[in-house]
Amino acid sequence: MAKEFTFRGKLTEELKQLDTREFAKLLKSRQRRAVLRQFQVIENFITRCNKKQTRGKIIKTHLRDLVVVPRMIGLTIQVYNGKTYVPVRIITEMLGHRLGEFSVTRGKVQHGAPGIGATRSSAAMSVK
Repeated sequence: MAKEFTFRGKLTEELKQLDTREFAKLLKSRQRRAVLRQFQVIENFITRCNKKQTRGKIIKTHLRDLVVVPRMIGLTIQVYNGKTYVPVRIITEMLGHRLGEFSVTRGKVQHGAPGIGATRSSAAMSVK
């Protein structure tokens, strides 16, 4: 039997019923301040997402600093990482975090073999 997820003692269904400002009271100070300052932006984003989702369109955004609130749970949002849009599926564990945390901006470096002249020993080798 899986353990039910709770956020500050509240179940997911209870959190979805809360207003964004009521949810902000459950957050830590920095996230609470961001949610209260960005309240209108968050509300506009959620209404835009609901409209696009009903039409079956992809939700794309550049708003990496947006704090995840309970009304976003279950959405798949494509967050811009500076080069491409990375699909991010919002789950309950993401509450209080920012969208940019889940869209990594720096890719993994894959180094190849060194070329001729890259090291002192390869400089002495013939070019053939």
